[in-house]
Amino acid sequence: MNAHREPPESSTGPEIFDVVLIGGGIMSATLGAMIAALQPDWSVALLERLDRVGAESSAAWNNAGTGHSGYCELNYMPDPDDAGKAAEIASLFAVSRRFWAGLAERGTLADTGFVTATPHMDVVFGERDVAYLRQRFETLRALPAFAELRYSEDPEVIAEWAPLIMQGRAPGEPVAATRFEGGTDVDFGSLTGSLVDAMTEAGARVRTGHQVTRLRQGGDGVWTVSGHDRNTKRRFTIRARFVFVGAGGYALRLLQRARLPEVRGYGVLPVGAQFLRTDNPAVVARHQAKVYSQAAVGAPPMSVPHLDTRHVDGNSSLLFGPYATFSTRLLTHGRLTDVFTTLRWSNLAVLAAAIFLDLSLIRYLIRELLSTRRRKFAQLQRFYPHANPADWHLIRAGQRAQLVKPHPTRIGILTMGTELITSTDGTIAGLLGASPGASTAPAIMLDLLTRCFPHHLSAWQPTLHHLALTPTRQEAPPVPEPGTPG
Repeated sequence: MNAHREPPESSTGPEIFDVVLIGGGIMSATLGAMIAALQPDWSVALLERLDRVGAESSAAWNNAGTGHSGYCELNYMPDPDDAGKAAEIASLFAVSRRFWAGLAERGTLADTGFVTATPHMDVVFGERDVAYLRQRFETLRALPAFAELRYSEDPEVIAEWAPLIMQGRAPGEPVAATRFEGGTDVDFGSLTGSLVDAMTEAGARVRTGHQVTRLRQGGDGVWTVSGHDRNTKRRFTIRARFVFVGAGGYALRLLQRARLPEVRGYGVLPVGAQFLRTDNPAVVARHQAKVYSQAAVGAPPMSVPHLDTRHVDGNSSLLFGPYATFSTRLLTHGRLTDVFTTLRWSNLAVLAAAIFLDLSLIRYLIRELLSTRRRKFAQLQRFYPHANPADWHLIRAGQRAQLVKPHPTRIGILTMGTELITSTDGTIAGLLGASPGASTAPAIMLDLLTRCFPHHLSAWQPTLHHLALTPTRQEAPPVPEPGTPG
């Protein structure tokens, strides 16, 4: 018997929910699962515009599946002496691992096969990058979270770690690598589905095919959420005491329509990606790791090349990329007019400054857009010299809406992470930006609960403690067994 309070049915007005979640991705699913555990008597509704949840950025093939933890992502540590960002990401991903394990222990998360043990590596070439990686390793190894990180400049050792990458290379080429055995590959689409199942089991209502187009707050503080059912073409209206906008690329547009002053001047830059993929068992069996390397000189952080082992639906594949694409869509299943609907007088100068002051990004995007399949494959062969074109095919990954924000001296800047937006009264919140959001969703949603529901925290503490939702800095996540969350 579920303990959720049913929203009141009334012939005089729309039903009122305690919480309405807009968007059926990993963020809404995480928050919904938390609320189901913390406040099971609250009525919750999740509205997703597609016909199933987890089908946008959270879908397995719309992202690289890296459980971002700072062990291999060189763009989190451009200065090899500054481990702050890498250590922060490691700590936040540890929170995710503990949360998933806590739900599994409670029996709330039935399927734990979304996490697979997959070593995380860096491999770099040339004296400059070898010197960088060596210093990065020396900085990280002093932190408890990175104590198990290994380093080598021995080609034979590196060939054991990543044989595809080392085979066929000229002898004497400077090379270095780091390796962390406790890395992970995460199927965020599968995880999203499991979290939504947990919400539904607890009494939440999940309505797919429902696109939200309007948000308005009444004088009583309650929000009116309206839109249309994409299947029946009918309009719908519900009310909510609290709204979370986890709509990915559409989040900014909805927060703008909610007239939230906190997003004034904010804009988004849509960036898509492609990957080369192989499912050839003979190739896949020889590369069991996620291997990152340095971006080309002058290239933006989003261009870091990586050769990834993926585990999806019980099958293993390899991905290489990313290759940037451009579209004015803000979602993979969006419209070409999407980005124009976010333009406001308040963000035009911000967007222009962010774009034209970051010339390296413009050059990178132009070069990528003009790149042929042959040139893309040549990039793979620099990483994996013996790659056979017959084994690989291009796939499209998800569309990202990179956040552009006002800046006091540069007018506008392009940011690479995520930002949680909350209203002054705590009745609405939304998430903007991109990676590494999915990997750190529990920590982000814990921050949301702290900001928006401060009066409930003391009552929630026992359950939060049981779910291990008490972030600590520089804590190493446990080495996972295959198929377990931690």
